Amino acid sequence: MTLVSTQAFDAALVEEIARDEQAKALSFFGEACGLSAALLPILHRLQDTFGYVDDQSWPIIARVLNISQAEVRGTTSFYHDYRHAPAGRHVLKLCRAEACQSMGVEALVDHLRHHHRLTSADGGLTVENVYCLGNCALSPAALFDDRLVGRLDKARLDALVAEAAR
Repeated sequence: MTLVSTQAFDAALVEEIARDEQAKALSFFGEACGLSAALLPILHRLQDTFGYVDDQSWPIIARVLNISQAEVRGTTSFYHDYRHAPAGRHVLKLCRAEACQSMGVEALVDHLRHHHRLTSADGGLTVENVYCLGNCALSPAALFDDRLVGRLDKARLDALVAEAAR
């Protein structure tokens, strides 16, 4: 995972990205792909460029791809990796899948909620839920920026929060 860009939302850049990804899809799949084949690559590129997919981009993408805004919105809400607001400087993804639940991740979530009082306003740490990091043997697991953390406990969680605060 890459830390998010600080580039401000730019409607002209969104349109350029959308058209570029549409052209790539058409050249790769040919005319049979349909215009909507570029939707996911466009959303990925917007997330990489801005750190999130701004709601203001939906009408631009819909117009370029000749699809409805509802389809764009539905796609961004279906896939949990798309953010609708900028993330903090650090991102902590906590696995909430069955193996991690059985090993106590819910207690860690409660600890985080009650002892660290994180807010989105500080911009230091964004906490997100994910449903399997593929590290079940070392559960509970987390991903801190691009670093996989296994056997997460309260002490390790506290250390990650402290690291994000620096």
